[in-house]
Amino acid sequence: MPTPRITELPDEVRSLIEKASGRITDIGTVHAGLNSSIAAVVRTSTRTLFVKGLPLDHPRVWTQQREADIAPYVRDIAPELRWLVEADGWSLLGFQYVEGSHADFTPGSSDLPAISAAMAQLAELPAPDIKLKEMAHRLRGYVDDPADLKWFEGDSLLHTEWNPHNVLITKAGALFVDWGWASTGAAWIDPALWLLWLIAHGHTAEQAENVAAAHPAWKRAPRAGLDALARAQQCLWDSIAEQSPDKWAQPMQAAARVWNMYRQHQH
Repeated sequence: MPTPRITELPDEVRSLIEKASGRITDIGTVHAGLNSSIAAVVRTSTRTLFVKGLPLDHPRVWTQQREADIAPYVRDIAPELRWLVEADGWSLLGFQYVEGSHADFTPGSSDLPAISAAMAQLAELPAPDIKLKEMAHRLRGYVDDPADLKWFEGDSLLHTEWNPHNVLITKAGALFVDWGWASTGAAWIDPALWLLWLIAHGHTAEQAENVAAAHPAWKRAPRAGLDALARAQQCLWDSIAEQSPDKWAQPMQAAARVWNMYRQHQH
């Protein structure tokens, strides 16, 4: 479920930021994204930061610590984390601010090669020595046959949340943000999850798979594994769309159904 955005920083949040990075000189609220109560570009006397935060009693506050844990491992493909502060009822992350735009996932977008290249770079990173969720565990409630879960097993680091707001396009390439749902699993899962977003932004299933095929791990993706993931994703997005009062999930539900039907007709 989306988290309501606070547009005015509470006094205690301002104080925590200033203790970490100096006197605040300007604040700009970021409206994109679904998972943070606070998301703001904050200029201080010493630097410009992107600050995101959740109340300490929020049910997903654990994602803040997850992002802090993952940050040292993804320095080359993500903005640098400056600090994590947990005090006065808030968990706050302060990232180096990066000039960029959110990715364009539409067919023919010039952003797609840079995203593919950064995703391939992610696939080459060693699995971090931290406890992460496993994709087989995350998807256990969305398969009819538990034997399908074996396809999702692996020790590759996966981002998994490919909303275009989580991809920044800069002059140097693509950077990935919002690592709260980083997981481990088969390396081909990330491009497979990305292609759902490509379908939701106008690609056909065939076009989306062709884009995903640029990922080096796609060649190793077993047909049965892709079929199983397509079925699981349709079940997952049907569940999300049913539970969400907002319309943001409906295009993803439709995309998951399109991909699952496409996979069924590949045999």
